[in-house]
Order: sequence, then structure tokens, then C-alpha cells
Amino acid sequence: MSVEFRPRKVSEYFDIVRKRKWLILLPMIAVGLAIAYVVYRLPDIYESTTLIVVKPSTLPNSVVPTIEEETLTRELTSISQVVTSRSSLQPLMEKYDLYKEERRRGEPMELLIDAMRKQIKVEVNTSNHEITNGFNITYRGRDPKTTQAVAAELASKYIDEQTKSTINGGASAKQFIEEQVRQAKEELDTIDTERLKYLQQNLDHIPSQSQALVGRLTALHEGQKALIAEQGRSRDLAAAYRSQLADITKSYQEEMALSAENTTDPKTTVAWANLVAKKSELENELQGLLSQYKEKHPDVVAKKQQLEAVKRDQDQMIADWKDRIEERKQKLQQLSDPRILSLKTQIAIMDGDTERQQKLLNETNQQIAELDSRINEIPNAEVGLEAIDREYQTKKANYDSLLAQQQKVVIGADAAKDQQSSGIQLVDPANLPEQPVAPKRSTLTVAGFGIGLAIGFLLAIAFELRRLFTIQTMEDAKHYTGLPVLASIPELLTEAESRAIPRRRAFALAAGISFAIVSIPALAFVLRSTHLFDKFLT
Repeated sequence: MSVEFRPRKVSEYFDIVRKRKWLILLPMIAVGLAIAYVVYRLPDIYESTTLIVVKPSTLPNSVVPTIEEETLTRELTSISQVVTSRSSLQPLMEKYDLYKEERRRGEPMELLIDAMRKQIKVEVNTSNHEITNGFNITYRGRDPKTTQAVAAELASKYIDEQTKSTINGGASAKQFIEEQVRQAKEELDTIDTERLKYLQQNLDHIPSQSQALVGRLTALHEGQKALIAEQGRSRDLAAAYRSQLADITKSYQEEMALSAENTTDPKTTVAWANLVAKKSELENELQGLLSQYKEKHPDVVAKKQQLEAVKRDQDQMIADWKDRIEERKQKLQQLSDPRILSLKTQIAIMDGDTERQQKLLNETNQQIAELDSRINEIPNAEVGLEAIDREYQTKKANYDSLLAQQQKVVIGADAAKDQQSSGIQLVDPANLPEQPVAPKRSTLTVAGFGIGLAIGFLLAIAFELRRLFTIQTMEDAKHYTGLPVLASIPELLTEAESRAIPRRRAFALAAGISFAIVSIPALAFVLRSTHLFDKFLT
């Protein structure tokens, strides 16, 4: 069965410490002295501080606006990156021969630049109601005068870089805004040209002419109605005249027909009757001959010729009769009725009026159609013109805004160039430090002895830990066996053993002291070689 560890009394722990006092004290003394030696060999570090404040602009805020806190902080951060860059710090390091020992040891330049960068602190000064009104530049170095010179030069770099940044920024902003204004002007000119071209192309459809076009259209409609009415009247008169002319012409033709009928018909004459009788006789004779002879017989052919001559005589009589009728009609037509001529004249006049009115009506209809088309195109033209006007107004507002911004940017750039805008200026120059600020030797020395003491306690624990889990005293026997102790026998030593124990203790103490004395320079050498305490110089 397992038995729990026996808790020790405080007095027992004190006994252990008293027993192992040299094992605790010697490491504390050795480590403490080694660290004290290394700490006191560390170079003194001096600190020089300079104050730079924001210089307000000499011009009104309406002309050159004041730099906002956020903008100033961002600008200072950017300047800090430039000032603490390698290209800026390495010349300072070489100029003032900084980190001479480290460079002689061949340490990389990047590490030295980084170490120097850690020695530079830029703290924002908010002494005026939590508002940034400046910043402190602090530099730590190993020589008072060099530290002061480096701090002053860093402040000068900040001011020069801010001035350069302000001037370059103003020039860049000026160039940028000028380019923006030029582009906006080109866009405005383009839309203005497009607007003018659109107006020229839609000159007949612009909205300002809508009232005039509606008035003209109304007048044309009135004229159209008048022409239609007049044309209807002319057509009615022409129709009436044609009706009268038809009646008179019909009566006249009937008179001409009656007059032609009075001409002697040849079929009623004796000559026609003789020809008919002769034709009948010849036809009978021809039939008799055909019954006896063929058609090519000379008698038959002669008889047919006689019959044809009779038919020609009849046709000639009819033709002469028709010629006489036609000749009479022509003579009657030459004696026309004056009423017919008058009516034809009136009809021709009415037809001419109708044709003229139709022509005018066609022209009016064409004009009405053109005006309707123009009026119908006005909404589309108005929409297009409004779109162009809106774009024009937008471009114009943008151009005016850019002009106002350009004026401010130009004034700001000129003010920055003439050192009249807000910026930073040196108020407190870099001070010459009189007392070092690091390292804190007393604190580090006390810490060194504390580390040695902790090491001593760890060694004592290492030696005594095994004994704490074994039976060493009567209390241990009672606890771990659970039995009462009836008697105890003290340690019995011979005279030689009694004399040897003090000698062994003296020898162990002398060996410990010797080891501690030897370890002090060795530990100091290790600490200096590793530059472990160099970090406490910051």
C-alpha cells in the first residue's frame, strides 16, 4: 500500500537551508558577482530629446484648410518610415562612428540598423486636451555629444522630409487636379459639341417650336377644310353642267339622226329593185348551170362574175348612201348649238378649278403630314435633348467643382512652397544629456544576485529531493511504517571518522569556493560574449 508524502515543518526546511547554506550562497555570490561585473562594464547610455510641434498656417482656413489630426498622424508615420530607413540611418552611423565595436566585430549592417532604429522613439505629444499638437523625438546613444547631434539631425530630417513631402505633395496634387480639370473640360466640350450637333440635326423638332407648329397645323387644317368645301362645290357645278350637256347633246343627236333618216334609202329606189331582180335571175341561172356543169366551166365562171358585179353595184349604192348620211351629219355638227359650247366651257373651267384645288389640297395634306411628323418627333427629340442636358449639367457641375478644388490646391501648393501653410517646426532643440539613463546597474545587479540565489535553491533542492522521500528521522519512520518508535540509536563514529568529517566538510567548502571563484570570470566572459545584457541598454 502506498503512503502519502510526509509534509515537512517549516523548521525542518530551515534546517535543510542551514545544512545547505554554502550550496545556496556560493552560486548566488558567483552569479551575482559575474552579472555585476558584466553590468558595470556595460557602456553608459544617454538620451537626448527634441520637441517638434505643428505650425499653424498663416493663411485663413477658408484659403488653406488646417491639417486634421488623422492626416497629420498618417503623414508623420510615413515620414518616420523614411527617416528610419537604412538609406537614412546608415550615413548617420558612419558620420558619427556609431556602433564602432559591433562593426569591428563584423556584425551585419541590417542588425546594426535595426538596433539603431530601436534607439529612436517618436512619441506623439497630446498635452493640449488630447489633441496632437506635436511629437517628441528621442535618441539614445553611448556618447552625450554624439547623442545630441544625432537627435538634432533626426529632427532636422523630420522637418526637411515633411517640408519636402508637403511641397512634393502640393505639386503632385496640383498636377493631378490640373489633369482632372483638363479631362473634365474635354468631356464638357465634347458633350457641348454633341448637344449643338443634336440641336442642328433636330432643328425642326426642338420643344421650343411646338406651339408654333401646332398653330401652323391648325391653320393648315382650316385651309384644308376650305379647299375641300370649295372643291366639292366645283365638282357639284361640273356635275350639273355635265348633266345639262348630256341632255342637250342627246337632243341634238336625236335631231341629227332624224335628219339622216330623211336621206333617201337606196333600197327603196327603182335601181335597187332592178339590181335585186337581176341578182335573183342570175342566181337561178347559176343554179341551172351548176346542175349541168362543174364550177370551173366557162359558163359557170362567167355567170358568177356577173353575179359578183351585181353585188358590187348593191354595195356601192349602200356605201354612197352612208357617205351622204355622214356628210350630212358633219354639216349638222358644224352647225353646233351654242349652249353645248357654253356648257363645255363651264365644265372645263370647273374641272380646272377642281384640279387646282386638288393640287392645293395635296400640298396642304403634305404640309399637314410633315407637321404631324415633326410634332410627333418632338417628344423623342425632347427626351434626347433632356438626356444630353442632364449629362451636360452633370459634367458642368463636376467641372465647376474641380475648378474650385483646383483653386484650393494651387493656393495650398503655393502656400507650402512659400512656407505659409501648416507644417512642423522645431521648438525644443536636442538637449545635451548630463546623466546616463541606462543601464540600470543597481537593479540589474540585484536581479543578478536574485538569479544566483534561485540557482542555489535549485541545487539544494536537487541534492535534498531524494532524501525527502526516504526515512531519515524518527518522524519519517513513524509516518512511513505506521509503527511507534520505541527507541533510537544515535550515530556511532570512531575517533578517526569523527576527525574525518570536519576535514571533508572543509575540503568540500574550499572546493566550492574555488569553483565559485573560477566560475565568476568564466560566467562573465560567457555573458559578455553572448551580449545577453546588451538588450538592457535600451
